[in-house]
Amino acid sequence: MKNFKEDLKNIYQSERSILVFMAINVILSFALMLFGMINLNPGSSVIKIGYGDIGGYRDGVWTELFAFVLLGLIFGVFHNLIAFKVFHKRGAGMTKFFLVITMVLTFGSFVVLGRLLGEG
Repeated sequence: MKNFKEDLKNIYQSERSILVFMAINVILSFALMLFGMINLNPGSSVIKIGYGDIGGYRDGVWTELFAFVLLGLIFGVFHNLIAFKVFHKRGAGMTKFFLVITMVLTFGSFVVLGRLLGEG
């Protein structure tokens, strides 16, 4: 992370699509974090927190949904910092792949959270 400014300048000059992917990643992650915070529902004593193939939906307390808020923070901030390191060590192709996988994980988190809220 010593060469953060140089890496950012290099990405801007050579691979602007990576910056677009990073911006989309931040927006999706912020939306996941905000959606998770809005739907914490601290007034409920029991909510659906997970799904298992054998046992069906599992009940829990509302504080366990903080995992989705933390996922939004991790995907938005830390994965973009990791993307800089990946760009520095592996190049543009691997960085794009990493960011696309992060966006898929964020979208998957949206789907899981939406299904849990729909059942609760």
